[in-house]
Amino acid sequence: MKFSNDSGKRWVPKVMAGGIQLKSSEEIEAMYRANQVVAECLQRIGEAVKPGVTTADLDVIGHEVLKKHGAKSAFLGYPNPSGGKAFPATVCTSVNDEIVHGIPSRATVLKDGDIVSCDFGVILDGWVGDSAVTFPVGEVSENAKRLLDVTRRSLAAAIEQVRVGNRLGDVSHAVQEVAEAEGFGVVTDFVGHGVGRKMHEPPQVPNVGRPGTGVRLQAGMVLAIEPMINEGTPDVRTLADGWTAVTFDHKLSAHFEHSVAVTSEGPRVLSAWS
Repeated sequence: MKFSNDSGKRWVPKVMAGGIQLKSSEEIEAMYRANQVVAECLQRIGEAVKPGVTTADLDVIGHEVLKKHGAKSAFLGYPNPSGGKAFPATVCTSVNDEIVHGIPSRATVLKDGDIVSCDFGVILDGWVGDSAVTFPVGEVSENAKRLLDVTRRSLAAAIEQVRVGNRLGDVSHAVQEVAEAEGFGVVTDFVGHGVGRKMHEPPQVPNVGRPGTGVRLQAGMVLAIEPMINEGTPDVRTLADGWTAVTFDHKLSAHFEHSVAVTSEGPRVLSAWS
């Protein structure tokens, strides 16, 4: 598709207030290609997740997919915002009460009833792809099934709000409304973000908000929307490794993420599985 301004001339990429980068249709196509590498990896990880598999095994899949496509990891070597060690893997693997940024390990063996969030990011031809899925391991509890379902639905509700003329608060509120109606806690310590040539660009995309507030969405914006929903309290703490965020009450957490472009035709989910 081609974006146009009011005069009908070919749309020219620009920077909005706050440093938000608007992407051209060609740039969005490039981001789609990067995100399809991410989608392939997450599909392969989903097929591999089963009792007895280690989270390090899942990270190996990330390396294999990167090599296949000549892409770079957006996560490996990412600087720690708190000044600690850089992230040491290609996939974030967060198990059960781990919310995000879990580090793959040979010592972490998945067992029946676990849930594992797998977050993967790539850089392909200078553009970032970013997405996450939480997978059930074997047969999980009814509570875990409901948490996964509600988190997926909160992401779908947010994506539905990614339309020209809506505001960022509409997107954030959609997540909050779905999750809190089911009695779950919405994590506020971590947020979604704009994405493009860098993994984290303006604007921040919180998972709570008031409808009708915030930045007005324009064609060319690309948002990484990522609900992190806890079974209990939304409170979090970070482990001694400097990365892994866990629920304060040790209850389950789920995380789903898509990179979504704002277009004149509605939301385009760049990281959707083909």
